[in-house]
Amino acid sequence: MRNGDYTPSRIEAQSDATIFLFNAKTRSNPENTVGMMTMAGKSPEVMVTLTTDIGKVLTALHNIQLSGNAHFTTGVQIAQLALKHRQNKNQKQRIIVFVGSPVNEDEKTLVKLGKKLKKNNIAIDLINFGEEEQNTSKLEAFINAVNNSDNSHLVTIPPGPHILSDVLMTSPIVIDEDGAAPAGFSGGNNDFEFGVDPNIDPELALALRISLEEEKMRQEQEAKKKMEETKPEATSSGDNNQGLVSTDEDDMLAKALAMSMNTGDDDVPMEDMDEDEEIQRAIALSMADANNNNENGNNDQDLADVLNNLPGINSEDPRIKDAIKELEKDKDKKKDDKK
Repeated sequence: MRNGDYTPSRIEAQSDATIFLFNAKTRSNPENTVGMMTMAGKSPEVMVTLTTDIGKVLTALHNIQLSGNAHFTTGVQIAQLALKHRQNKNQKQRIIVFVGSPVNEDEKTLVKLGKKLKKNNIAIDLINFGEEEQNTSKLEAFINAVNNSDNSHLVTIPPGPHILSDVLMTSPIVIDEDGAAPAGFSGGNNDFEFGVDPNIDPELALALRISLEEEKMRQEQEAKKKMEETKPEATSSGDNNQGLVSTDEDDMLAKALAMSMNTGDDDVPMEDMDEDEEIQRAIALSMADANNNNENGNNDQDLADVLNNLPGINSEDPRIKDAIKELEKDKDKKKDDKK
């Protein structure tokens, strides 16, 4: 019973399943009473007489000591005597046996015991786990002998990570003849969080809830970390794009400036001019371009449109207005000279 082939060990898995079955039976009918006894040690012993008090069962489970070998036949007979002394004689009698150790009795002895139980109208359910390969054939013969209108069941649970109480939840031991679970239980399709009733196993329900919350926190932290890692990349990419745009604009301005400076060999370099001279020079170049593009057009083309297209030039600047007036005077003077 100390083996760890069942979660967490055979005896602890059996204790958990005992509490589950106590709750299932007492909730299925308020008049139901449940007792508990052991089959191992020096001899089988009744730990709790028929009761509806879960506290007595929990105390008895805590005080159980593992020792000796299981006495299957003697234990079942003592359980039969305990049921005989029940207060409500109208209650049906049922024995549930956890068989987690080798059954030493032979098949003939078990069949004889089964017929005796059937005669006394006592149903029995067997939970075969741990030594199922050795015990299954004997227990099947025993169930066939005691079974009366399918009132007795054998549930064999192989080793694995599963929990005994979870398997029993959907077994015929818990589900009634109509296929319905007792009140507070809904088999494999229950409405409880994580599929565990906190009234039956509050520690397991709490552990599952904490585990779920920790997993959610871990996922949120990972998502936040990924977002933080992608933000610098996006910012860097944006900065690079802005740098490319700025570089393109600078190149265009540089080319425009170079073109405006390469107007002839006798031009004065732009860097040798003051601000007013630069403005006048830019206006003169713009007007010259306009005249070249439209020789037969209107020489009084709107200079404001041209000036607005020049980077860094404000057409409303008083200095620019003065320069335009001077250019117009020169243009009128040239016209008079031609006449």
